[in-house]
Amino acid sequence: MAKSNYITRTGYEKLVAELRYLWKEERPRITQSVSEAAALGDRSENAEYIYGKRRLREIDRRVRFLSKRLEALTVVDYSPKQEGKVFFGAWVNLEDEDGEVQTYRIVGGDEFDGAKNWISIDSPVARALIGKSVDDEIHVQTPSGMRTWFVDKIWYEQ
Repeated sequence: MAKSNYITRTGYEKLVAELRYLWKEERPRITQSVSEAAALGDRSENAEYIYGKRRLREIDRRVRFLSKRLEALTVVDYSPKQEGKVFFGAWVNLEDEDGEVQTYRIVGGDEFDGAKNWISIDSPVARALIGKSVDDEIHVQTPSGMRTWFVDKIWYEQ
């Protein structure tokens, strides 16, 4: 399944900040330490030099990825037209058949976080929620079988 290119404004700014930090702060600092380690002589057994070069490759790989990814992303901002229905960026309270309520936020694939209950727009639960209103019910096939939830509340960060 292809990954959506949507992201919230906050998520986009976080990726831009990471790119800026890696390029303007982390990379120059590591480059300096590699230069200093190289000046000490034998590079084959110089752990600081070897680690620094490896870290530079990691940084460069992440910078390339972020640069390309940021170009491909579409920032989705809140719109008053979304009120009352579930769309990208929504916070949703879902109640299961046992009365347990869980809160989820629908975000882009680049910013999903299971610990915060931020689910990707590409997930089965998010796909089932799109366009739903309060009191609607959704059915989602999970590894443990078919699950049913009821939409209790929908809100957006503005």
